[in-house]
Amino acid sequence: MKKSTAILLMFFISISLSGQVDTAKLRNDSIPDRIYLLQKVERNGETLPEIEIKEVAVVGRLKGSARREQSQFKKYQRLIYNLKKVYPYAMIVRERLSKVNAELARINDDKERRMYLRSVEKDVFGEYEDDVRDMTITQGKLLLKLIYRETYNTSYDLIRQYRGGINAAFWQGIAKIFGTNLKSEYDPYGEDILIELIIQDIQAGLL
Repeated sequence: MKKSTAILLMFFISISLSGQVDTAKLRNDSIPDRIYLLQKVERNGETLPEIEIKEVAVVGRLKGSARREQSQFKKYQRLIYNLKKVYPYAMIVRERLSKVNAELARINDDKERRMYLRSVEKDVFGEYEDDVRDMTITQGKLLLKLIYRETYNTSYDLIRQYRGGINAAFWQGIAKIFGTNLKSEYDPYGEDILIELIIQDIQAGLL
């Protein structure tokens, strides 16, 4: 079993076994709508719709020796490989959160909620355990970033809200041992820009 297995499997189970979670505490209820709201702005006596557009970053070709360029290209190809493997799981987390939240909002009886959560736990183990076993530490770190991208919440925040602060602190400690941080955020306009560009190409079917 690889070192990342326990951490990632724990995370999938934790987000699936949500109990008395207050989803209002989660940013955007964990499920961003990808909707941009136009603001009405008056300029020179005329009111027009306006939206702030984020700065566009252009990544140029790296310069250097042929050996360095080859090494950078291999790293880039490896990043593409890892992202194509873990991105679908970030989408699964997003969809799972939406489904579990909607179902729990419908169930009022505590016993029925517990039965539903046990059923979810069984499904998660059966469906994802083998896949998670194959993930590397690097892929696990990328997955944590992509979970933030899809839910606007760190994995630590999700576990804290769904399973409590003690569980979150415990698993953060375990993650730290293996060089992982459950509080990892995602900066598509800074350090994670290359990841964002690759993800956009994956979404567009270019990779």
